Amino acid sequence: MKLHLGVRHWDHVIPLALGDVPGPTVTRLEATPDLWGAPEYDGGETSFSRYVRARAAGDDRVVALPIFLMRGFRHRCIIVRRDSTAETAADLKGARIGLTGWPDSGNTWTRAILAEAGVGIHDADWQVGPLTAAHPVVDRLGGVAVGNNIRHTADGARLVDLLLDKELDAVMTPFMPPGFHDQDSPYRTLFRDTRFEERAYYGRHGFIPGIHLLALRKEILEERPEIAQQLIDLFEQAKQLSFQRRNKLMDITPWHNEEVGVTSRLFGPDWMPYGVSADRRMVAAFQDHLVAQELLAQPVPAEDLFPYQIDPLEKIA
Repeated sequence: MKLHLGVRHWDHVIPLALGDVPGPTVTRLEATPDLWGAPEYDGGETSFSRYVRARAAGDDRVVALPIFLMRGFRHRCIIVRRDSTAETAADLKGARIGLTGWPDSGNTWTRAILAEAGVGIHDADWQVGPLTAAHPVVDRLGGVAVGNNIRHTADGARLVDLLLDKELDAVMTPFMPPGFHDQDSPYRTLFRDTRFEERAYYGRHGFIPGIHLLALRKEILEERPEIAQQLIDLFEQAKQLSFQRRNKLMDITPWHNEEVGVTSRLFGPDWMPYGVSADRRMVAAFQDHLVAQELLAQPVPAEDLFPYQIDPLEKIA
């Protein structure tokens, strides 16, 4: 397949990147590519939030397929000081909260956890900035209009420093700062039992949030519309092969076998399904959160959001 995609180092796309599943050329990247400004790629991984907001604004230069490459629970992404008295999302009402990007997909899902506990975007003071010194000082508001309670950190101050100096009460971050998992870490997750909270979330909502998805430049799909179905089938094959290999070799943790068992019993054999059918409820919920958080005026109709209403063929056979 003559196609060049840029994605991050997801294990479930490795069989495609290595050619074990023949298909497009897949370049693995350290950061998510900017598909709107990176002509070297025909497509690749992109932010779900950015894509939805672009479609709502009438920008159809990039077209997504219902292949969510990044997916995950977000309760574990709220961290506090080890000595914090905060234990629940409701405890953050009126709090000072740092986060790594305002319109980001992951932070949209994380703020939704607070909203579910009665803490909306107007019920906290928000500061957006780099997590640590290893992260750049850039525009993290993404050009969206925000209220007076949302701003960049002063002089690019780092969120972990503000948290430890007690100038923030909590930080939302997709990646943990250095030392977070150490025995004497100065941090902890807000929820002391994130697995319990995330299991309960799944029981209430029935999905694991989707954060990044695969998209292509519009002209690629206009010239070859058949590759939409081909791609979802190839990514499905790569994911299944990755599952088979990883669950046989089990080199992630010494308890990989037990973790696979827990995951399978709760979510079934595939915890990250592709396709419009499997993700319809999750996609609708995400758009509702964007509206509630004043990042979107109204949901984009499903057929406009995903012009190719496809599922993996082997899933519907």
